[in-house]
Amino acid sequence: MHRPPVLSLVMATAIGLSAAACAAVAGTAGQGEVKFIAKQSEGALEGRFNQFSADVELDPQRPQAAKIRVVIDLASVDAGGADANDLLKGRDFFDVARFPSATFTATSVQATGPGTFQASGPFTLKGHTSQLAIVFTTRSDSSGTWYEGAVPISRLAFDVGQGQWSDISTLDDEVRIAFRLHMAR
Repeated sequence: MHRPPVLSLVMATAIGLSAAACAAVAGTAGQGEVKFIAKQSEGALEGRFNQFSADVELDPQRPQAAKIRVVIDLASVDAGGADANDLLKGRDFFDVARFPSATFTATSVQATGPGTFQASGPFTLKGHTSQLAIVFTTRSDSSGTWYEGAVPISRLAFDVGQGQWSDISTLDDEVRIAFRLHMAR
């Protein structure tokens, strides 16, 4: 039996997620993507969230003063088909009727190298909160600044994938949330 893909986040997944710049930047993400990658017994799974917001204020010379907040609309999940999307929106996965969004808010940002940063803070998904440390890179071009990164999360720590889906031999516990966000100048 083919089993539809799972989780993501903040998140958006991540979860959630974004931060930083190679020039002082403030604003809301104008374009980009937040996606999730997981392994299921049948192979790799990938999906995305079609609606999210990312508010970023970052001066690379003073990353400790940065403000980053990402909100992912979980009902916007796109796992490649209506059945998979409905499963992910349901009680066993995101339970979007009770938990419509996932959030990440950086409480600390630090430079880890040229154009590379780490944002740490609480990530909330399905009523559960855990601290995440998200490493990301920044790249500026004539249109603005790009932020790219990824973070692994435990879906079971957030009660994502209940019932038959809690079996990690069917669906791995680790889900990688990847993002690519653009902040216009």
